[in-house]
Amino acid sequence: MIAGDGPIWLVGAGNMGGAMLRGWLASGIDPARINVIRPSGTPIEGVTVLKAPPPDGEAPAVLVLAMKPQKLDEAVPALAPTTGEGTLIVSVLAGTEAPSLAKRFPNHRAIVRVMPNTPSAIGKGVMLLHAAAGADASAKAEAEALVRTLGITEWIDDEGLFGRASVLSGCGPAFLFRFVDALAKAGEAQGLSADQAARLALATVAGAAELAAGANETPARLADRVASPGGTTRAGLDVIDRDAALDRLMADVLAASARRSEEMAAAAR
Repeated sequence: MIAGDGPIWLVGAGNMGGAMLRGWLASGIDPARINVIRPSGTPIEGVTVLKAPPPDGEAPAVLVLAMKPQKLDEAVPALAPTTGEGTLIVSVLAGTEAPSLAKRFPNHRAIVRVMPNTPSAIGKGVMLLHAAAGADASAKAEAEALVRTLGITEWIDDEGLFGRASVLSGCGPAFLFRFVDALAKAGEAQGLSADQAARLALATVAGAAELAAGANETPARLADRVASPGGTTRAGLDVIDRDAALDRLMADVLAASARRSEEMAAAAR
């Protein structure tokens, strides 16, 4: 059961908010509990959609902040007066720390940050969670129940580390998509048609990821198992491994994303 039987308000229903909503409905939550708040008022089948918080009525049991982080302060004047001591605030706002949320929403039961990623839309996501100081076990359990249908859950106790972990799992799908695209382009350069190279690259990455997920060995060891001494795979791995080029590239990529996360956190304070 998620936060008893009280109302759930979902503020924003884009990629992440929409994925969460689909997960809730698939898990059997009563749609009557859910109010989606989006300025456009664009309808969503099966749930109530409002352009602004309802002027009267029960305070939300759960307030899920899923709008763009840059829209937070625009939304606070209408939302903050509606929360009460029984409201669990769940934030999926990148780069917005728990103390910054507490300053804007002084009345709340607990604050839990969640960082999903886009595979959450198919139930294969990674859901990072961080509970602000004062959140009890019950609040944490309810927040986890909100996102459990969307993928695996991982708690991060240190909020500073939460931001760094977010750039790995939260941004990671985009980096992997770039790799798939680059692999396809390389296949095309070898003479394959663009369509066929794209199909082969995507199927290869999907199958390899599933194999790695079920293996008892590290991905590094699996790579070595594919590569026979003096063979074609080893020749390619020698290029990847030269001067630890790929390791250094990914370290630079995550460092750049982490810096931006820290800049966003500073702006929200």
